[in-house]
Amino acid sequence: MPEKLCKPHTANVAELLARKPFFKIGEVARLLGVKPHVLRYWETEFPSLRPKKNPSGQRIYARADIDALVEIKNLLYNERYTISGAKRMLAQQEKEDSFGPSMPRDKTLAGELGLLRDRIHELLMFLQHGQEG
Repeated sequence: MPEKLCKPHTANVAELLARKPFFKIGEVARLLGVKPHVLRYWETEFPSLRPKKNPSGQRIYARADIDALVEIKNLLYNERYTISGAKRMLAQQEKEDSFGPSMPRDKTLAGELGLLRDRIHELLMFLQHGQEG
């Protein structure tokens, strides 16, 4: 019988993450409410996502891996980005993090406008393909 995925309470998740330093793929899948194969697929698509493997070859996710997965899930499921759009957004966030607060405002604005342009282009392509079918 398939295992039911439930949405844990935020306090319980925070407590669990504080107690345990590493999680297996099934545990992370339950925490996020996705299937393990989805996590494995995201690993192939997002180069920054590289969980360690234990000696028996099982994936072991650290807190940083889980934080990255939460962000990826948010971009894909809530913000409705495509895989390529989510990759660009994460790359942009990494650039902004590396520049820090001293980054000039006009460069940040230019980056955000570029992302907005890309998102509009994706939406237009989606609408065009929807009308053709």
